[in-house]
Amino acid sequence: MSLQSLISDPLFILFIGIIIVVGGIIVLKLHAFLALILAAFVVALLTPSIAIETYAMTKGASLESARQLADSHVGKRIATALGSTCGKIGILIAMASIIGKCMLESGAAEKIVRSTLKLTGVKNAPVTFLGSSFFLGIPVFFDTVFYLMIPLAKSMAMRLGKNYLLLVLAITAGAAMANSLVPPTPGPLFLISEMNIPIGMMMMGGFLVGLVTIVAGYLFAVWANRKFPVPLRDSIDAPLKNIKALSSQDNANLPTLWFSLLPIIIPLVFITAKAILDTTGHSESSGTSSFFAAQGIALIYFLGEKNTALISGGLVALLMLAIQKKGDRTEMVTSVQAALMSAGVIILITSAGGAFGGMLQQTGISARIGELTQDYQMALIPLSFLISAVVRTAQGSATVAMITASGILAGMADSMSLEYHQLYLGLAIACGSKLIPWMNDSGFWIVCKMSNLTEQEALKTFSPMLTIMGISGLIIIVIAAKVFPLV
Repeated sequence: MSLQSLISDPLFILFIGIIIVVGGIIVLKLHAFLALILAAFVVALLTPSIAIETYAMTKGASLESARQLADSHVGKRIATALGSTCGKIGILIAMASIIGKCMLESGAAEKIVRSTLKLTGVKNAPVTFLGSSFFLGIPVFFDTVFYLMIPLAKSMAMRLGKNYLLLVLAITAGAAMANSLVPPTPGPLFLISEMNIPIGMMMMGGFLVGLVTIVAGYLFAVWANRKFPVPLRDSIDAPLKNIKALSSQDNANLPTLWFSLLPIIIPLVFITAKAILDTTGHSESSGTSSFFAAQGIALIYFLGEKNTALISGGLVALLMLAIQKKGDRTEMVTSVQAALMSAGVIILITSAGGAFGGMLQQTGISARIGELTQDYQMALIPLSFLISAVVRTAQGSATVAMITASGILAGMADSMSLEYHQLYLGLAIACGSKLIPWMNDSGFWIVCKMSNLTEQEALKTFSPMLTIMGISGLIIIVIAAKVFPLV
């Protein structure tokens, strides 16, 4: 291989990107935003024009549009990828930060924590968080579930005086697996359409495999919490003195439970309702005999859009804070400013991670991985898992990993006489998409920054937990395919 071929190889470019990000953050102590942007620039500069054209055309662009993208300035390509990520998560993070801040300052999070402890007891609190995040993660995106539950974890950790890391990992374990295994989230929906898997079968199979994986994840979380205990730290948006003061408040001074839950319930209800309508084939333009039913569907589609849903929850949270603070405008302004300052940093880092991942995708890394694995002679279920895992690790997105792997394997599965249902291939792809979250994954940064974990702490706890969960899922899938082939 010539030097030019080596330098333009997507695997070499990926290697260089990894060195810059990991070395920049851990060795040089660069701010995560700077390390990610620098890596994105280097990856973009090393990517040949023909790779960019090919990537664009695989995404449905015309030849002319693909050439325009390849000829555009490297800075413009990075800015476009950064803006695309920001457009997807900017409002969500900002409003979720406001919801979290208002729930903490108003005492709503404290009220929910006290009510939960009455029902489950102190010992079962982390298990309750695990189960709640798994069920919420079925209709709702991982990041949204995390945004909504992290203020509860902070209040619970203050009350317990320990186990903050366990609570954070319990939230991520449940939401992450449900998001990749159980429709109607985008990854599983694309996968089942590509591989001709009935949605009901995928939902049931994903639910059962998910239960096994979150148990494995929880066991690791318990161990990690003992091995690498992380304290509840001071932060701009959630000062410890404020959380402590709220935890000692009289119950009569806290908002009612139903009011405390509204900022979370309103987004969840409308997002879930929209997901159900989408899954059952309804749409805003669907004909219906009832005027009121048509208006109800239109309302659900309007408020069920994730940005609108979080804005609705944010408005309710602000109203609750205003009532609890008796209209003290100074305190409200201070709370919102602190929330938005914290959110701004998270949005920048997450968007930079998206830019880095976007530049990696333009190298053709997914196609390169497909070439390496198409003739690899091994069992198809582990192969499905491996391809998905490599793509996820390379470019950071679990959804992209599932789309890529299902696209590569759909034809292979159709051309072979399988001894088991294709469902198992789909589940293996979903589990593989959990390996290995690191600095090119926007979810990694959301977990780090909103929970106040350092990058090293997240790499020692969050990343290996998802990896263990994915591998445990693969093991149970292989066993199930042998025992219950479903054909």
